Amino acid sequence: MDATPAPQNRLVVETQVEIQDFTGVFRDHPSGVAVVTADIGDGPVGLTATSVISVSVNPPLLVFSLSALSSSTPTLLQADTVIVHLLGVSNLEIARLCATSGIDRFADTSLWSRLDTGEPLFAGVDRWIRARVVQRIDAGTATVLVVQALQVVNTSHEAESTFAPLVYHNRTWHALGDHSAI
Repeated sequence: MDATPAPQNRLVVETQVEIQDFTGVFRDHPSGVAVVTADIGDGPVGLTATSVISVSVNPPLLVFSLSALSSSTPTLLQADTVIVHLLGVSNLEIARLCATSGIDRFADTSLWSRLDTGEPLFAGVDRWIRARVVQRIDAGTATVLVVQALQVVNTSHEAESTFAPLVYHNRTWHALGDHSAI
């Protein structure tokens, strides 16, 4: 009986993709805008994210990535729970605030409060999710957080809702609405 030789591992040749090509292709790919906040006891942190996606409904899981360059990343990596604010056009200033580096994003205490559970919550955000961190995955110069929804708030789900999602595309903010439907 002839034995068939085991397949050999094939050498995989990796091609080097230029960073500007990679970021350029995603610049033209629109993304919803969210702000992620947390506090581990050293004061609240928040960052603007365009990487938030749902990945499972049972259990209810979502993911987002954290850049190693963000000043909020160390706190978010240690947090047990976070608030993911899904922003509408009316929340543009919160998106800009949390996208600005080198400032105290929580200096204006009229913009935010705390949930009974301690997490910082920005005022005026119609849709947010309180979530527990269930997994941290190192991915290049980022870390992907997998979080499980513990509480979902959507105050704009009424039939007469005027919620217009905030979208980031080609380095600027955009509004989605009836005018953009095709």
